[in-house]
Amino acid sequence: MTPVRDHDPRALVVLLSVVFLNIAGFGVVIPLLPFFGQAFHAQAWQITLLFSMFSAGQFLGEPFWGRLSDRVGRRPVLIATIATAALCYVALAFSPNIWIAFLARFASGFFSGNISTLQGCMADITPPEKRAGRMGVMGSAFSLGFMTGPALGGLLAHPKLGAVGFHLPLFAAAILGLASAAGVVFFVAETRPGTPDIRPRSRRAAIGEAFADPIIRRILIISFVIVSGFAGVEATYGLWTSARFGWGPQQIGLAFVVIGVIGAFSQGIATSWLVRRFGEPRVLIAGLSLMFVGMLVQFSSMVWPQAVLGLAIVGFGQSICFPNLVGLISKATSPDRQGEMLGLNISNNALARIGGPVYAGQLFSLVDPGAPFALTALLILPALVLAWQVWKRLPQAA
Repeated sequence: MTPVRDHDPRALVVLLSVVFLNIAGFGVVIPLLPFFGQAFHAQAWQITLLFSMFSAGQFLGEPFWGRLSDRVGRRPVLIATIATAALCYVALAFSPNIWIAFLARFASGFFSGNISTLQGCMADITPPEKRAGRMGVMGSAFSLGFMTGPALGGLLAHPKLGAVGFHLPLFAAAILGLASAAGVVFFVAETRPGTPDIRPRSRRAAIGEAFADPIIRRILIISFVIVSGFAGVEATYGLWTSARFGWGPQQIGLAFVVIGVIGAFSQGIATSWLVRRFGEPRVLIAGLSLMFVGMLVQFSSMVWPQAVLGLAIVGFGQSICFPNLVGLISKATSPDRQGEMLGLNISNNALARIGGPVYAGQLFSLVDPGAPFALTALLILPALVLAWQVWKRLPQAA
């Protein structure tokens, strides 16, 4: 195997800038969706379905674009997917009803299914000994984009104007996406020459291998559980804070800034130090425990400062969970299957994001507005058991 040469640092900066702009554009939409749906007089289950439709598209798009990038190269796939996803925001802005909005969200998710391609691009320009650290920096770029986007979306939205009041933030999301695509066109060189004759394994074979491994199987289940729970909370958060505290898009956008700041710090700085000090399994268990506590704090919130505290605890716990889940999959996977298994994990997460908002919307409407928090806390308990089993099965645990 030919060693990977460490590329010019400018390539790293450009790629991180592309990630930031891409995720910022995606993040602009997050605090708007509950109120955008209400502009069409949509019910709670329809509003949460707007979140699920994106994830359904991403679930289908992620393996498709990942395999295509192996065949034709990373650069053309990134240009096509990022630019088309940007145009999907414009389509969402001009949706005449909630059903067309569903289609626009599905298409946006399908063309946004390029995370594994971005990760592959980063891996292509990074030697193995630096890969973990740079993936952490990439995670920080994601978090910074997720911090900036919702804040921008909240500031630009004018829900009192109805659906038209969301045109400006959706156009801003499209501009950020097109700027990201332009960055790839002008500044990102191809990192992987295409191999048109490549014959990848079927998805069924990859899933079979993953679930035959006792560590990867448990990690995928943990990922599915916590992602579905968090996605459900994310989808109903705007409705919950509106019902309990009278919040609008501006306050919700600022709340997601909290998540972004915490994520940028924890993934860029705290996670690597904690892993060096305690190891991936212990940090994963700590992160899950913090998510459990944070969900309960939010569920019991009667005043908004307590809710923000709970959100901050959940944000920190989640931010130290996910890099370690990826790290544990990488440790348990042979070098020639790394991309395949990491891509399978991303698809697994996308599948979880389909179901989470659907059941959370039903709980919100039929049980109690805070029920999604309570259920997610309960789901974390078996995930903690599985994380402890992973810890005991790893050779380092001895």
